[in-house]
Amino acid sequence: MRVIEFAGIGPAPFAGMMLADMGAEVILIERSADHAVASHYPRMAQNRGKKSIALDLKSEAGREAAWKLLESADALIEGFRPGVMERLGFGPEEVAKRAPRLVFGRVTGWGQTGPLAQAAGHDINYVALTGVMATSMRPGQAPVLPPTMVGDMAGGAMFLLFGIMCAMHEAKQSGKGQVVDAAMIDGVTAMSGLIHQMRSGMGYWQDDPAHNHFLNTSPFYEVFECADGKHITLGAIEPQFYALLLQKLGLTDVDPKRQYKTSDWPALKTRVADIVRGKTQAQWCAELEGSDVCFAPVLSLAEAPSHPHNAERNLFIDLPVDGTTHRQPAPAPRFSRTPARQPVPGTKIGQDTDAVLASVGYAAGDIAALRETKACA
Repeated sequence: MRVIEFAGIGPAPFAGMMLADMGAEVILIERSADHAVASHYPRMAQNRGKKSIALDLKSEAGREAAWKLLESADALIEGFRPGVMERLGFGPEEVAKRAPRLVFGRVTGWGQTGPLAQAAGHDINYVALTGVMATSMRPGQAPVLPPTMVGDMAGGAMFLLFGIMCAMHEAKQSGKGQVVDAAMIDGVTAMSGLIHQMRSGMGYWQDDPAHNHFLNTSPFYEVFECADGKHITLGAIEPQFYALLLQKLGLTDVDPKRQYKTSDWPALKTRVADIVRGKTQAQWCAELEGSDVCFAPVLSLAEAPSHPHNAERNLFIDLPVDGTTHRQPAPAPRFSRTPARQPVPGTKIGQDTDAVLASVGYAAGDIAALRETKACA
């Protein structure tokens, strides 16, 4: 599988990285103008396993080289604002004429159409518009979500990948590619389907945090501070898990059958908070980890790799880059028969230009001529 990725930031490089992890040949088209400066710096983590070719897409020779790559590819990935690829001369209609089987993957925040399509934005804005950010609020506090993960990577990159794989499967049958319009607002909204079902279909989800255990008001689904200033999480939603939690915390006078009596929550939450503050995070891990109380410590990014569970599953990998070690998440998901490719550091801008051009029929003399015209670097 050959994928051409037009260099950018955010979810598109992440999608390309995941395809490279799984064994795809991902060729990154980068600007020749960036070569002189950027070639001296380590590659972004999301460029691991990719090849890099530096082209001047404003030159006829550079554009023709890009066309030859697209004609040899199965899919294209780009993450620009709507209209940018069209202005470059590589819009979906033009690509379909010369590479009719190619799947054209586009990822944006607002989507290719709609009143906001041309507006600038970031993850925080896209998640806010979908209503999903409101699901993270606490009483009297502004809602907060972890940066880049919900909108960019989950709602954007993962839905782009899903769309590309679906479209490629269909192209094998029809012989025709198509455009995948992956908008972060679309993906985030789709991921909120269960909440919408609980809200409108079941009446289980309450917008008022005081009556919604997911919104950080209950004593059994919350983050609590420990004696050492670190935190733990409890998520004992099911009755049997809640009963066990009460037992573990020594709250033998609390009736587990009143778990969802929201009038009990404020006072009981205070009691739970006081109990948790009586021990360190490590002590609570020793007492609760691995039990059915639905427990986990809140770890920092630095601490997470060394947790025994994460370490045994090799959740993180160390990649040597220019003499230093960069710790990165390991490829996911995992396969029983065809494991992901062992990640390697991304090459510098233009490092693979000669080999990539040779793969689409350029002779050594032709590549040298491209360099003389500064169509490639």
